[in-house]
Amino acid sequence: QVQLVESGGGLVHTGGSLRLSCAASGRSFSSYAMGWFRQAPGKERKYVASITSSGGSTYYSDSVKGRFTISRDNAKVYLQMNNLKPEDTAVYYCAAGGTIIAVTAHPDYWGQGTQVTVSS
Repeated sequence: QVQLVESGGGLVHTGGSLRLSCAASGRSFSSYAMGWFRQAPGKERKYVASITSSGGSTYYSDSVKGRFTISRDNAKVYLQMNNLKPEDTAVYYCAAGGTIIAVTAHPDYWGQGTQVTVSS
């Protein structure tokens, strides 16, 4: 079992930056691939980025590539978001899965989400 708690969301102007954190507790955090997803109002939840259990490989959706960076340490996963745009406004969710494919397609665990709002 893994418990995930996101933090770091907030209101920022276009072009600004935010760093999201996801604190993980429970057994075997280091064995899980981790990911970030987001859900805008009235839209489906979408994949943003993911990182392997070792942290050696990272993957991004085309919409955030070059602007967002996912990273991890022993107990947290992070999402550094730069050059934010109004279309990045959403609730951001942290997720964990057994493999990099699993965390992208059907995560085993989800956090409760943190709101990111980008004003124009």
